[in-house]
Amino acid sequence: MLLAAGEGPVSTIPKPIDQMYLAHHAMVFRTAHRITGNAEDAEDVLQTVFLRLLKRDLSAEIDNPESYLRRSAVNAALDVVRARQADNSLEIERLPASGSCVELRDLRDTLRRALAKLPERTAEMFALRFFEGYTNPEIAKIMGISQIVVAVTVHRTRKKLQQELKKGAAR
Repeated sequence: MLLAAGEGPVSTIPKPIDQMYLAHHAMVFRTAHRITGNAEDAEDVLQTVFLRLLKRDLSAEIDNPESYLRRSAVNAALDVVRARQADNSLEIERLPASGSCVELRDLRDTLRRALAKLPERTAEMFALRFFEGYTNPEIAKIMGISQIVVAVTVHRTRKKLQQELKKGAAR
């Protein structure tokens, strides 16, 4: 922030972006947290999404800011998961020795790793469907594709991820 002569702080962030942040930052954080599995990564994703928005050409208006920001959060969160996987530094949270908690955490980690291996649009559709709770028609509208493509992609992805999870459970 800058100080104007004789006034309080003046924001250097364009007003439309500031308003989008105020209206949607919690949704972006929740979306990222569901995919990354931890608050620190979700905060990084939140920052990344809005920094990318600042670099964007502001003359082109965003028709549906919520949809745009949710998709941006999904993609940035998947990038974080992929980067962790590539670095082989996937953090394992310390959990009680209770079998069900450990198994649940292992299942979530296996799902995140499998999701990170998928093509970006496929992973995005899956995340919108199963992490964000959108219906197939809603996903088709958000992504600008047919409902049939969404249905087929989500079905195939679900089957593929079920196989990955079975492999992970067998280990």
